[in-house]
Amino acid sequence: MNSPVNELLKQLIYLEKSNSTAVYIQVAQQIINAIQRGYLIEGTCLPGTRPFSQLFHINRNTVVAIYDELASQGWVEIIPNKGTFVLVPEQKTAAIKATSHPIDQVHEYSKTTGFSFQPSLNLASTYELNQSKYSINDGQPDLRLHPTHQFSKWYSATMKRKSLISKWNQASLSSYSVFEIQLCNYLNATRGFHIKSHHLMSTRSTEMSLYIVSQLLLKPKDTILVGNLSNYAANMIFQQSGASIKTIPIDDDGIDVEYIRKHFTKHTIRCIYVCAHRHYPTTKTLSAERRLQLMQLAKEYQFAIIEDDYDYDFQFDGSAMLPMASSDANGVIIYLGKLGQSLFPSFQTGFVIAPENLILEAKNYLKLLDRQGDLIQEQMLAELIYEGEIHRLIKKNIIIYKHRRDFLCECLAENFKQHVFWEKPSGGLALWLRFEPQISLVKLADQAYKNDLFLPKTILYQDKNMCCIRFGFGDLNEEEIDIIVKKLRMAYDLVLSS
Repeated sequence: MNSPVNELLKQLIYLEKSNSTAVYIQVAQQIINAIQRGYLIEGTCLPGTRPFSQLFHINRNTVVAIYDELASQGWVEIIPNKGTFVLVPEQKTAAIKATSHPIDQVHEYSKTTGFSFQPSLNLASTYELNQSKYSINDGQPDLRLHPTHQFSKWYSATMKRKSLISKWNQASLSSYSVFEIQLCNYLNATRGFHIKSHHLMSTRSTEMSLYIVSQLLLKPKDTILVGNLSNYAANMIFQQSGASIKTIPIDDDGIDVEYIRKHFTKHTIRCIYVCAHRHYPTTKTLSAERRLQLMQLAKEYQFAIIEDDYDYDFQFDGSAMLPMASSDANGVIIYLGKLGQSLFPSFQTGFVIAPENLILEAKNYLKLLDRQGDLIQEQMLAELIYEGEIHRLIKKNIIIYKHRRDFLCECLAENFKQHVFWEKPSGGLALWLRFEPQISLVKLADQAYKNDLFLPKTILYQDKNMCCIRFGFGDLNEEEIDIIVKKLRMAYDLVLSS
């Protein structure tokens, strides 16, 4: 006659061998559930490994794994030569009974706080949900180009490095990491720098870099200058710091430096934010003459220049213009950049280059936000830089993105003719499209959405003098570009006829 415990287990345990969860985990979870619900009380002796395996037609080693799993979580006690006995783990926290609410509301978590706090309008999300099959962004890379198979091998190899284990939870570093050294070498070789590790800080993203820099530089009511069209994410960070944002005109040569000299005086400016290589969103490059003027003015007026070089790696025609920071002899420039934009976001990293004293202080902030960092990511990126894989990936992707840029220009010329105007940029992953005559871009977005094409508000720029779109093409293949441009033309025609 079967043991009552065996009969109970047969009723409580169901094996689903097609399930992706291992059998021993399935059984352990069901036994835990039975203990929690009081079906198996404390002190109950579970079947031995051999009877258990025969009862459920599973391997005896699987039963050993089940009991080991239960024992490791404190649900059973295995006593040699006696058996496996059910335990009920001691409850560490007492349940608190509510006295003023109905019993059915006791376990519902509150939707609102019982105290006041100050919500921030500056940090309201710009992300818009949509169900469209096609969409246009502001110029993101194509994650489909990521070499998934190669990276799975590289990541696995990095995880097996014995040296990696010793770095976890290390209290302090006696020297700079291999990643910092390799990143310095890479930037010196590709961007004309002459820096060492103490001039550099690695972060999770450009946004994190900018947030830390703004915490160091800006106090409430400090004046920061940006282009009259500027990066909305950067502006959100500056507004959150309490700074006063002043806008400066932008023309074909970039930001108007003479305007700054005419309208501001010494010590009234805390810093200026520029995208010198390709201005966001217009893609205009700050000319060599303007760069010299701006650096000279920063020295005279004693303000900082935040140089955000977000897409330096995507240069298609000619040579990329070197960062202003590469020729900064006066310590007035804080350079922000990205590494690994051809990779999945989890493998991308941001960095800051600045004088040593600012980097030391910035790292104090970084330790508060991200003390450990991602050592696996750093180890792998260091090896990819050393072996030249990063350089090869960028070169391969540049050819693809250049074809996409040229194809987009051909599609626009074919479908829009004299209605849309643009200048083909020498690099970057977006075009700046100007509509003439002007139309309502909100209506254009509405008509496009009805035709399964999503235009987020963050790429639409319109006032009484401007009607423009920042059209990101990086994540679109040629087939998708062709479809999207035709859908955009259909929406455009519907707006004109309405």
